[in-house]
Amino acid sequence: MRFVAPARDAIDPSVFARPPLSHWNEFEDLLRAGWPDVALLNACRPDTSFRFVAQTPELLADGKHYEQRIFERSEIATRERNWHDLLNALVWLRFPEIKRALNARQVAEIAKAGPKQRTRAQCALTHFDEGGVVVIVRDATLLALWDAHDWHGLFWRERDAWLDGRIDAVVFGHALFEHALEPTQLLVGKCVATMPESGNVENATQAVAVAIARGEILNDPQELRPLPLSGIPGWHADNEGEDFYRTAACFRPLRTGRCYPKPLQHAAVQLMR
Repeated sequence: MRFVAPARDAIDPSVFARPPLSHWNEFEDLLRAGWPDVALLNACRPDTSFRFVAQTPELLADGKHYEQRIFERSEIATRERNWHDLLNALVWLRFPEIKRALNARQVAEIAKAGPKQRTRAQCALTHFDEGGVVVIVRDATLLALWDAHDWHGLFWRERDAWLDGRIDAVVFGHALFEHALEPTQLLVGKCVATMPESGNVENATQAVAVAIARGEILNDPQELRPLPLSGIPGWHADNEGEDFYRTAACFRPLRTGRCYPKPLQHAAVQLMR
């Protein structure tokens, strides 16, 4: 069943105080104080290399694919009074390099297969765009737990790792933020794992943007690692108890034969322009 976000006036305010939405406090006015129009969204841009435009029948009459319109005219069609599109706009504001890389790859795949077919790479790119998370792993023992789907170990026995910097999850996918508007939702991200040689969260997200642009990652959906974000301390109201990690539906065992690619290794990288 397709998820339907709650109406703005029906949202429990506590969701904005809990990750992942609490990590976006710089956009608090856009999230909580009524519906922003495209003019206000455009006023928040870090640069002017793209712009938000209202998705109207007149706009859609050009017959262009959503991704082609962005690539050719730098226009991001945005439905007003719509959570999914508002949250997508916020991701563009914070992570424009990754968004541009995804868009360029999508357009290249459309050129190969046509607008009505979807390649394996397109599926991977879309999965990451909608549900993606960049996970920065600084302790190899945590990666081993993740590889094995040892969720009790990763989230309970190593609970402190999520608080002391040994592992960080940076949510990118706007559909995940939309699901987070409903506090009972169990969030599961589709992740690119990184193991930094040096640098911080910004370096990791820049490295992911470069790897996407070069076609080094997101060529098949099977590359993406699932991570039950609701297991991270503080991300779900029920995860203070150990039993949550044994019973919640989001903690699924590793399928026979399933394995994941090695994490993206990176040092500090230059911002793409």
